[in-house]
Amino acid sequence: MNSTDLSVLKSAVEWLQSGQSVAIATVVQTWGSAPRPVGSWLAIRADGQVAGSVSGGCVEDDLIRRVQTEILTRNTPEMVVYGVTQQEAARFGLPCGGTLRLLVEPKPELAVLEQLLENISSHQITRRSVSLSTGKSTLTLGNRSDEFVCTEQEMQTTYGPRWRMVIIGAGQLSLYTADFALASDFEVIVIDPREEYAEGLNRTDITFSKGMPDDVLLEIGVDSHTAVVALTHDPKLDDMALMEALKSPAFYVGALGSRKNTQKRKERLLEFDVSEEQVEKLHGPVGLYIGALTPPEIAVSILAEVIAVKHGISVPKKV
Repeated sequence: MNSTDLSVLKSAVEWLQSGQSVAIATVVQTWGSAPRPVGSWLAIRADGQVAGSVSGGCVEDDLIRRVQTEILTRNTPEMVVYGVTQQEAARFGLPCGGTLRLLVEPKPELAVLEQLLENISSHQITRRSVSLSTGKSTLTLGNRSDEFVCTEQEMQTTYGPRWRMVIIGAGQLSLYTADFALASDFEVIVIDPREEYAEGLNRTDITFSKGMPDDVLLEIGVDSHTAVVALTHDPKLDDMALMEALKSPAFYVGALGSRKNTQKRKERLLEFDVSEEQVEKLHGPVGLYIGALTPPEIAVSILAEVIAVKHGISVPKKV
């Protein structure tokens, strides 16, 4: 589960705090064209109220019934499988014979979920381990590279913003881009040493740094789960940041500017300690071409391109 499931976690915590019985279902394995990915979360209340989804609506009705009549009466997690046969897949609306394996926890621990909610709200990456034999869970420090694990003994899931976007510049376009990035489950860091922009940035959901962009990138340690987007239109700031970003494992590096300016920027970067192969990693002009004109539209195009690259979708070259 990523932090986009924050609303599901909040609902589960609120329901448990009010004394209601709640079960939590997690997608632990899929085959074929199952409609929801591993780690997807669903909270089910004893009266049938739900938050979240594990199948996009295909199996939820049957799962709610099973939770109400069977699972909530138990003390330990239960593995539930849908779509084992073509007939079952058709019955539950799973596309192309898809199969869904769910771990349902009938007695999630309120104290653990409250701590998890606090950690996610403060952008901490947290790993939750659940014992399948007892239902007890523990929280430990997570890592961006953690993988989902489910064995016969334990389920381990990492929660929180495992993807990060670093935005160079704190102008209007940057803030729109930050908003869309936050909505897409990115942790957002904005870097801008210019006082005139720093004064207007008072956001608790964004980490802001007044340092020089290249220095800050080195300090935070850019990894393969990080996207770097340079949006100041000031070569003194953008180019220095891009020099470090292009040499890093960042999965995406983009910069604002026309095709002509992008070509000039690449030529400048080649004069420094940046190889031709590294320079070719630069996405510029930043964003997919969708005819965007306004800052919000450009921000949408930027996030669209970042998400495409994140999921391994090829994007057309622009220069």
